[in-house]
Amino acid sequence: MTAAKIKASIHKIVDAYKSKLSHYAEDIFQTTPPIAGWSYSEVYSHIFDSSLLSLIALERAASGKGENKPTLFIVKLILLLGTLPPSKKYKVPKRLAERIKKISKTEALDFILEFEKGLDDNYPAIANAKADCKTKHPRLGYLNAKQWLRFIEIHLKHHLKQLERIEKSF
Repeated sequence: MTAAKIKASIHKIVDAYKSKLSHYAEDIFQTTPPIAGWSYSEVYSHIFDSSLLSLIALERAASGKGENKPTLFIVKLILLLGTLPPSKKYKVPKRLAERIKKISKTEALDFILEFEKGLDDNYPAIANAKADCKTKHPRLGYLNAKQWLRFIEIHLKHHLKQLERIEKSF
C-alpha cells in the first residue's frame, strides 16, 4: 500500500473518531464502562497521545536519525495484513500506560487536531525517507518511516474497535 493511501485511510479513521466523539455525552465520555477497562476518554487519551509519539518516531526515522536494524518477520506480516494478531488483551507498555488519563471531550478534540496537523506536517518527509533508517517501537521493534505510518493506521483501527465494544456495553 502506498503512503498516500495509508494517509488517506488514517484521515478517514480519524474522521470516525471525531464523529463518535460528537455523539458522546461528556459524563458518559468520562465513565468507566460496564465491561470495565478504559473509558472513552482514556481510549482517546491513549490513542492520540501514542499516535503523536509515533509521529515523533516517524519523523526521526524520516530525517535519518534512526538505525539500520531489521524489522521482525511477524511485524512485517502485521503491517502487510493491516491488523494486530487476535488477542484477548494487549498490555500497554508501562511508560505509555502512565500517560493515560481521563480527558474532556474538548481535550480529546484538541488531541485529534494536533495529531492531524502533525500527520500532515510529517507526511512529505516519508517520500525521501530511507527504508533502512528505523526507530524503535516499544513492542514491535524497529520500524522505518513508512512502517510507522502503517502502524499508526493499524493502531487507530484497533482502538476504534475498542470504542465499539464500549458502546455496546452501555
